[in-house]
Amino acid sequence: MSINVINVEELAVILTEENPEIQFIDVREEKEAEIVFLPQFKLLPLSQYEQWQSQIKTLFNPDLETIVICHHGIRSANMCQWLISQGFSQVRNVSGGIDAYAVSVDSSMPRY
Repeated sequence: MSINVINVEELAVILTEENPEIQFIDVREEKEAEIVFLPQFKLLPLSQYEQWQSQIKTLFNPDLETIVICHHGIRSANMCQWLISQGFSQVRNVSGGIDAYAVSVDSSMPRY
């Protein structure tokens, strides 16, 4: 199953648009988010999967575009596959993750 990807430059444009039809998920851990975080994203750490997985369709609308980010794009790709298996139809993974965003879009952001 192929996952649609979005690059960090495209993400930067989307984040300026404040489109209520797009939802954002960050699957990094809380300690990672304390270092650097994009405020449009809702934090759902993969390590806490058991706590939020049964509520995913309450927390997010499966019919809306859903953009998923992590540190480099691996964990978010896994989350995208899982979301698709749960009936989410418009899922995109941020290629390179928040690290690529810090490198290419906003060099003032901390990297780890």
